[in-house]
Amino acid sequence: MASPDPAVLTARPTATPGGPAPAPGTRALGLEDARDTLLHVPAAGVPGPAPLVVVLHGAGGDAEAGLGLLRPPADEQGLVLLAPASRGSTWDAVAGGYGPDVAVVDRALTAVLASVPVDPERIAVAGFSDGASYALGLGLANGGLFRRVVAFSPGFVPPGPRHGRPPVFVSHGTGDDVLPIDRTSRRIVPALLDDGHEVTYREFDGGHVVPSEVAREAADRLG
Repeated sequence: MASPDPAVLTARPTATPGGPAPAPGTRALGLEDARDTLLHVPAAGVPGPAPLVVVLHGAGGDAEAGLGLLRPPADEQGLVLLAPASRGSTWDAVAGGYGPDVAVVDRALTAVLASVPVDPERIAVAGFSDGASYALGLGLANGGLFRRVVAFSPGFVPPGPRHGRPPVFVSHGTGDDVLPIDRTSRRIVPALLDDGHEVTYREFDGGHVVPSEVAREAADRLG
């Protein structure tokens, strides 16, 4: 049944995923005619229920860019990464309102949750830049599904429903000249705290990037 709210996902973990566990490595899911979703299984494979992180690229990016946000620490921590790609140059809610990108994420999650043994208590969503904004929007709208939200250099929180209060990790460079910190994370974080979320906030010397140590700290919280 379709959700009455365009930001709410319908995908849910299944008790017994079908088929053999996927082999290590990266592959396309074959769900989209263009800009397909990528699944990355860590080098150690999936010996049991694993953490799953949906990773969302920034504006102008693609699924490979999404994987690049967390792939090295994901291999270290045993995280399965699911990287969809926006239909346009950026995510729909960032461009104006929730739409077809939600369906892309939902299709990908439905397929992976039916075939990969995933720990339902360790499903998270993460993103960078516009992808971070989208991760906040989807993550806060789907707190029953996403148990943690990671936002690397977000711009804003898209308006929408709030379900649950998942913990949030936010990072931002003090020298960011794309999404200046005073207009973004330094406003977003207090609002999240006021709304009752547990927030871990990391400012760093640098620009519009995700330093490796920040990515590793975020991954440590997702494993």
